[in-house]
Amino acid sequence: MLRAHEVCSIIPPHIYRHIAEHGNEEERRRARLALEMSSHMRGQREAVAGMRAAVLEIVPATKRRTIYDAKHKRDLPGKLVRNEGDARTGDDAADEAYEGSGKTYDFYSKVYERNSIDGRGLRIDSSVHYSVDYSNAQWNGRQMLYGDGDGRIFNRFTKALDVIGHELTHGVTQYSAALEYHDQPGALNEHFSDVFGILVKQFSLKQTAKKSDWLIGREIFTSRVHGVAVRSMKAPGTAYDDPTIGRDPQPAHMKNYVKTHDDNGGVHTNSGIPNHAFYLLATALGGNAWEVAGKIWYVTLTQKLRHDAKFQTCADATFAAAGELFGKASEPQQAVAAAWKAVGIDVAEAVEKRMPLRRARMSGPGYEPASGGAEVPSETLTSS
Repeated sequence: MLRAHEVCSIIPPHIYRHIAEHGNEEERRRARLALEMSSHMRGQREAVAGMRAAVLEIVPATKRRTIYDAKHKRDLPGKLVRNEGDARTGDDAADEAYEGSGKTYDFYSKVYERNSIDGRGLRIDSSVHYSVDYSNAQWNGRQMLYGDGDGRIFNRFTKALDVIGHELTHGVTQYSAALEYHDQPGALNEHFSDVFGILVKQFSLKQTAKKSDWLIGREIFTSRVHGVAVRSMKAPGTAYDDPTIGRDPQPAHMKNYVKTHDDNGGVHTNSGIPNHAFYLLATALGGNAWEVAGKIWYVTLTQKLRHDAKFQTCADATFAAAGELFGKASEPQQAVAAAWKAVGIDVAEAVEKRMPLRRARMSGPGYEPASGGAEVPSETLTSS
């Protein structure tokens, strides 16, 4: 049974709270409205629970996209404006949602042979122009919805392909591991969405791990904001530092793990730790990140994790998946262990004992410790 789907939006509540305190009068009003809407949507998510995957129709592996115009209202889905195969509408938001959902579908289909978001050919529905000046994008458990932003702090949310990939991956998680949306399971939920969001962008641009900027939502902030993106996987804690939206609070190492009741236990904050581990792994291995690192993470998400998985569970599962996919003591398996160790998480001793490990140094082309705190352990990690 699918579990109740929580509110999964790209912009975390701590940004809205900072705007509500430090923005101008209109910005404060919009931020308070965004927080109220998030609270209301959280209750609506309960309706998604109870769907049984066993009774869902399986359809042939082909893209099925429908784009709706909510016309700045909150009634979903809105007016149908583009179906699969239709010509461009001339509405940037509608056409970007169509193209972005198609590229996300193609990524999962071509790279991991997944038949849409649920693995069974689910039609991908999207509503654009949701509400008035709504500054977020969201997978609501059934479909995508996109706001236009306020034009002062946020651009329209369909501009960022990695944001589209991120939010649709919440659907993939919903239909696979169904990670609970609080504390470490929730941070992993956000983490997997960031991982596959950036991989959708890299795959679309044919970017290697070395060439990627490893930024999530680079196109979302306007030029008024002092920041480069919503999150940085390369350097968590450095994505933005702005008087109105605040400072990026993400840690890159377990020693800086944030204990909080805010944002369901800091799901958008502490995701920086596994995010950085994945970045370290992908850049240490080099090449196309979706081929090795991404495959390990995909198998972990869809085959190895339970709904209550924590960081340690995830580290152990990725280590096991790397061994199964690429061989025990293989370079990818060694790199997985080294990447987690670099952010303060050792692969469990019981897992290591089943497979003697030659530790690899997290260094070389593409490796740069994040200023947020992720460091290579002081003891020497050598390849033998």
